[in-house]
Amino acid sequence: MSRALAMLAFVVAAALPAAGCGVGAGSTKPSSGTLTVTRDFGESSLGRHRTGKVGESDTVVRLLQRDFDVDTRYGGNFVQAIDGVAGGREGSRRVDWFYYVNGIEAPNGAGERKAAPGDRIWWDHHDWSATMRIPAVVGSFPEPFASGSEGRKLPVRLVCLDAADACDEVETRMQDAGIEDTSRSVLEQSAGREVLRVLVGPWSEVRKDTAARKLESGPEASGVFARPDASGRRIDLLDERGRESRVLGRGGGLLAATQIEAQRPTWVVTGVDATGVAAAAAALTEEQLRDHFAIAVDEGRAVPLPILAEDQ
Repeated sequence: MSRALAMLAFVVAAALPAAGCGVGAGSTKPSSGTLTVTRDFGESSLGRHRTGKVGESDTVVRLLQRDFDVDTRYGGNFVQAIDGVAGGREGSRRVDWFYYVNGIEAPNGAGERKAAPGDRIWWDHHDWSATMRIPAVVGSFPEPFASGSEGRKLPVRLVCLDAADACDEVETRMQDAGIEDTSRSVLEQSAGREVLRVLVGPWSEVRKDTAARKLESGPEASGVFARPDASGRRIDLLDERGRESRVLGRGGGLLAATQIEAQRPTWVVTGVDATGVAAAAAALTEEQLRDHFAIAVDEGRAVPLPILAEDQ
């Protein structure tokens, strides 16, 4: 986590047991976790490594220091630079390092966050002009569904909203990814503090959910660089500054994740119409989602979000 989140993280950390960076090797367990470092919302890779064994005293920043040259601030809790790529300003852009564990933005500093065996840890250096918080991303799939958060698996609820075939497709793809313990739920009974949800359906139906509807207010509210219209007939795709770049119309799909306060992340597999929902459901694979914060599907082609200005 960067200095951009320092004040927020210190407030949160004050309410947590002090963890520090840990001293000593501690006991270790085998791990199939990964450490990924990228720039510009996953556009460019700086490296991906297996984390191997994770000691009981290992923190996220200690794992990062195994494979990269790291400069830290605030007593080692916040990362300022990785392999010479630093936070601060790049021209008029405000940029910093942010990290996600199993697709969920961490609320505390990397020197305080204990790593668990199997964690998929992702660092990304990006422009935060449009939003400082991106609470959840899809690019670590099949996480957070496979392992959950902080070593604890969470129940997964699949909510089908006028999209039976697409919902079946989503369930099959989750099973193919090793996610077996899903249950179906109706929208009114799906939410909870300790559950992960996947909402599947056209935006006109998905928007009935409070967490999902945050997307209509743009990335500052949802962390997603797509803004569906309340009518459900279009979805604006945004650049890293939160500006409209292109528009999804008929047949367009969206696969994204967001989070509402006091809940775990909510994923949305949605679209302008049934064709768009089906296209988004078909994109629910590790290969399609890897290192993307969210994706749109336009004319059968995946479009990573945000759309970078140079790609317009």
